[in-house]
Amino acid sequence: MPPFEADRRVDGVADREDVLHQARREALKHGGTIVAERPVFIPTTEGRALVQTRTVPFQWFAGLSVAQKQRSVDSLHAAAAKLLGLEPILEVSSKSREDLGVALSAFNLTFRPPGGSPPLCVECAFQASKVFAGGGPYTDIFRMSARDAKRDERLRSSGSLIGFRFSGVDWGLEPKTAFYDWLYLNALAERPELAAQLLRYSAFTDIEFNPERSVNCQAHSVALFVSLHRRDKLESALTSRSAFLEMLRQ
Repeated sequence: MPPFEADRRVDGVADREDVLHQARREALKHGGTIVAERPVFIPTTEGRALVQTRTVPFQWFAGLSVAQKQRSVDSLHAAAAKLLGLEPILEVSSKSREDLGVALSAFNLTFRPPGGSPPLCVECAFQASKVFAGGGPYTDIFRMSARDAKRDERLRSSGSLIGFRFSGVDWGLEPKTAFYDWLYLNALAERPELAAQLLRYSAFTDIEFNPERSVNCQAHSVALFVSLHRRDKLESALTSRSAFLEMLRQ
């Protein structure tokens, strides 16, 4: 299905929650089947919502191996195609079957911050920018690996998160995903060879993202990038923090 056709079907999907509930009931009938739900992020071309989010039930394949994660991804995408009529869908994570999805993981996607500093991956930039009631930002995290950055104990022992500070600019906690999206979109804008490949996809997922435990999601950021690109608003949105926030509030 062409991406723009999928976009036109989004409004019709909005009233199909009864179909999703039915799918959950059917899946639960099979003894021993592990049923999970994950969001599917759909870029839009019109309306106030830049990204539509649809929760899809699917069969989960337990296990920590990449092979098991990929089986879950396949199951999620098959369910989204059946229930929502969306395809193709790109998994955006290190567990993706496609090189593009792996390259777009926040652990792998890098950018050059202002001031001529060495390239940073999105994950390190995000974690190093956190400001807590009891400390931060911890800028030495910029120089860590992505995995070490995310596991740094100070991120869990410095009190409540109160905001972000990156390149001397402060960001609040609202809108909830604004700062993460800003970092990710700027990084992706520096990689036009990756960005150009995204336009053929109808939707995006991240099998590791659970909205009950996390707020920010790289698949959502990719969907937002595609939406702004298709609306011809990407360049203006990335001119400044204020321009980006204004775009989100429209």
